[in-house]
Amino acid sequence: MSRAATPPTRFKVGLVQMAMSADPDENLRRAVARASEAARGGAQLVCLPELFRSRYFAQREDPRCFDLAEPVPGPSTEALGNVAREAGVVVVVPVFERRAPGLYHNSVAVIDADGTIVGLYRKMHIPDDPAYYEKFYFAPGDTGFRAFDTRVGRVGSLICWDQWYPEAARLTALQGASILCYPTAIGWHPREKATHGAEQLDAWRTVQRGHAIANGVFVAAVNRVGHEQPPGDGEGDGGDGGDGIDFWGSSFLADPFGVVITEAPADREAVLIGDVDLGRIEEVRRAWPFLRDRRTDAYAGIEARYLGDA
Repeated sequence: MSRAATPPTRFKVGLVQMAMSADPDENLRRAVARASEAARGGAQLVCLPELFRSRYFAQREDPRCFDLAEPVPGPSTEALGNVAREAGVVVVVPVFERRAPGLYHNSVAVIDADGTIVGLYRKMHIPDDPAYYEKFYFAPGDTGFRAFDTRVGRVGSLICWDQWYPEAARLTALQGASILCYPTAIGWHPREKATHGAEQLDAWRTVQRGHAIANGVFVAAVNRVGHEQPPGDGEGDGGDGGDGIDFWGSSFLADPFGVVITEAPADREAVLIGDVDLGRIEEVRRAWPFLRDRRTDAYAGIEARYLGDA
């Protein structure tokens, strides 16, 4: 087995920020190359962006896009499982999962350093907004919030829209995850970029740094980059008017007090390597003991949709 009896107290994380082409096979080849590059740079845990096999197809509702889905295990997990085994690294692999005919998920497979799949997480929070029509494609996840034992310790992975929900981060951290990985596909609507772009990006960074602080864990947010416009977008076809999305990159690794260790640019590809020191978790949690002071006896109602109309 590759899972160490005693995980390392320090390891390096590789964040692969990519621009996607229209060719899924080319995207997979490039993901393999970038993951291998991260491993050569010393990374022992590598995370790829959400739905990296294709351009972000959920900008419109098109049944033909279901052809992009694949099973788990499947081509993506096989190719990146080979990287994991050959380089001895843990790889977080986002997948457009074909679970059964007509049943699809936005998923992440966690592959350990021996190439075996040690866990599968299915995205729990599914957005339905202009240019993010994910409810058309993905069934809500049914795995619950998970952390998986790997060679570098317990790793939790959530996906994109999950990153706005403190409950998701908390429940994953409570399972002993030392790092939360957030494969992501997020960006600006071009018409909004000038007026709202800076505050939207700041909100995205802030909420995830808040998860790191509130839970005393490392957080890795891994985004795609570049402008993507759905081909043939037009009136009445389920698109958002054809402007596409400017994906804002800006992938980053934050420590357990929200300090940004390393960050990618907004406008180009990058392979980031950042250090995780598990001693920092102990240091921060001793000084800021949020888990100790939780009032677990007083949280009844958190499972309700809304309490203001009770």
